[in-house]
Amino acid sequence: MGRVYVAGVGLTKIGEHWDKGLEQLMVEAALKALDDSGLSRVNSIYVGNMAGEFLQEQAHLGAMIAEDLGMVGTPAYRVEAANASGAAAIHAGAMEVASGKADAVLVVGGEKLSDGVIEEVSSALMMGERQEYEGFMGADFYSINALLYKLYMRRYGVKDDLIAVFSMLSHKHAKGVAHAQYPFEVSLERILSSPYISEPLRRLEVSGVGDGAAAIVLIGEELKPKIKTPKTELYISSATDFMTPFEREDPLRFQSLGVAVNRVLDEAGVDRGDVDLVEIHDATSIMAAISLESSGFAEPGESGRLAMRGEFDLGGRLPCNTFGGLKARGNPFGATGVYQVAELHLQLTGRAGKNQVDSPRVGVAQSLGGVGATAIVTVLKAI
Repeated sequence: MGRVYVAGVGLTKIGEHWDKGLEQLMVEAALKALDDSGLSRVNSIYVGNMAGEFLQEQAHLGAMIAEDLGMVGTPAYRVEAANASGAAAIHAGAMEVASGKADAVLVVGGEKLSDGVIEEVSSALMMGERQEYEGFMGADFYSINALLYKLYMRRYGVKDDLIAVFSMLSHKHAKGVAHAQYPFEVSLERILSSPYISEPLRRLEVSGVGDGAAAIVLIGEELKPKIKTPKTELYISSATDFMTPFEREDPLRFQSLGVAVNRVLDEAGVDRGDVDLVEIHDATSIMAAISLESSGFAEPGESGRLAMRGEFDLGGRLPCNTFGGLKARGNPFGATGVYQVAELHLQLTGRAGKNQVDSPRVGVAQSLGGVGATAIVTVLKAI
């Protein structure tokens, strides 16, 4: 298998885009990524999207984007893995480049959540769970997270501030970020005084509803010397687990994430101690804590204490969610995994602006489908 490189990225601001549709957002991000890479055409296009059929009544997004970009005739596909759809599209595109089948691939992730009312968005989110089980019982994504939250506090004897701290951290890093949905700080006190959406999970501990698109260009070894823009080397791996957390051996351990992290670090030839920054899937505060612990970056029950000590700050031991993560940068489902990798690329190529981490060489992005049923983990290395 050949090596794979990120050669260009493009981001749209996350928010409620009443003047743009899903198609327009994805084309905007794609054109930015192509311009960043210096390429005008690619061999294939992969689109990550979770809820297009449900919220826009629109499928066949691959061919649509190919047409919009003036690339009719180019193979183009839509990839779905619930909230990890964007990362799944990267995985598919990277495999094609690594196989030697393609020299250049465009990956676009996009979602337009504001086209639905909140009940419809919640229903779309529940498509990532088992409808005949959780859905039948009326348990939604947030109530499942609330159960994990309660179990975590009981098992490790921690209070809610050591979980809610991850929402505060993401907002701290999102302050002033141009593409972030919520580019401002929120105090821990305000988070803990916000109303419950499913006790003990509070409103300011979950990501909001937003529209956005992100894109990256992947290239192989043959094109690498011809592309003059900054590049990073990409490794990616994936794993799955039982759909429902409470059917697993340990609900507080995302086994899929641990497996995927181990695999991709081994493939990249790096250890956890070599990782300079990490993007985690903080759709909720409790998922942030469990993600760090499941991937071996914190001991079970200890991630919140490490966060309180500043170890995940931009200047800390392991900077986390350096542009605000899902909570503050935003979480347009099918685009989120692409935003994560694009942001890592900006960090490793020294283009992160005021959020720049000091001389990073290795970054990790974790994207989860459902409550950890799918995990896709990407390692980027500076070159």
